[in-house]
Amino acid sequence: METSTEGAAADGGGDVAPVTAPVANGVPVGADSSAVGVEAAEGAVTAPEATAAVVIPPASLSPSRAGDFMQCPLLYRFRVIDRLPEKPSAAATKGTLVHAVLERLFDAPAAERTVPRAKSLIPGQWDRLRESRPEVVELFADDPEGERLATWLGEAEQLVERWFGLEDPTRLEPAERELFVEAELDSGLRLRGIIDRVDVAPTGEVRIVDYKTGKAPRPEYAEGALFQMKFYALVVWRLKNVIPRRLQLVYLGSGDVLTYDPVLADLERVERKLLALWEAIRQATETGDWRPRPTKLCGWCDHRAHCPEFGGTPPPYPLPVRAAESGGGSQGRMGPD
Repeated sequence: METSTEGAAADGGGDVAPVTAPVANGVPVGADSSAVGVEAAEGAVTAPEATAAVVIPPASLSPSRAGDFMQCPLLYRFRVIDRLPEKPSAAATKGTLVHAVLERLFDAPAAERTVPRAKSLIPGQWDRLRESRPEVVELFADDPEGERLATWLGEAEQLVERWFGLEDPTRLEPAERELFVEAELDSGLRLRGIIDRVDVAPTGEVRIVDYKTGKAPRPEYAEGALFQMKFYALVVWRLKNVIPRRLQLVYLGSGDVLTYDPVLADLERVERKLLALWEAIRQATETGDWRPRPTKLCGWCDHRAHCPEFGGTPPPYPLPVRAAESGGGSQGRMGPD
């Protein structure tokens, strides 16, 4: 998700989460970027007026929410349990717009998938986004002449155009676009998310593709960037008993493509990690012990007014709690692999 102003949510292929923090030194910070339905199901709230009528414990896990807990358990609570509203992010919204354009471009016959055609889709997709998520209009409320909006739309055009130098849509026929996936592990944990694109070769090999509007991470952070993709590969394996042949991250911000060919051991390792992560979430849910984990990303968090690290007080905990077990492990950071 180097330091980039492209929001983590704008880069997480699969769930468009309301993350406003940027990628920090190439470490994805809870990125999933286009699954409004997935995030709503898990408790993410983007519109200020959105409220939860009934609070229920978490029942599933997506890459975005897994990333939230690894970044900061209290952030996970604010989003999933308390459902605190968050302001729309220009970077995340741009990512949502670009994802929509790349998805819709494949509606056209192969020969018509051109740069001009793709750019022509941007105004209409922006209109649709404003209709489905009216809160994004406030991003340009102080821009009466439309200058900032024009610049922002121009940046979206540049990202779309750069994609054509990385992939040739006239030679692609995706098997799926914006594919919702959900699988239940033997433990009962449900994993869910939305995959940007699934390609299937004539010989049956599966490739999972994710678009990122930020820049490619430095090599030392590549594993972190692949966490989300391995998550999706695990879900596909559990659903279809097929290990994807390739995982592909397309970074439109820098014009890079990162690929990884997973093996069974990768998916088994990710499954073990997610089970441990879910156990930590379960314990925090039952005890109400959600600890903040301060990092330099706190500067982009919408919830500092409620965070003890900044002198704030979290809302009253809305779920029943039990006493924490003495000697229990702390909520330490779980790495991406």
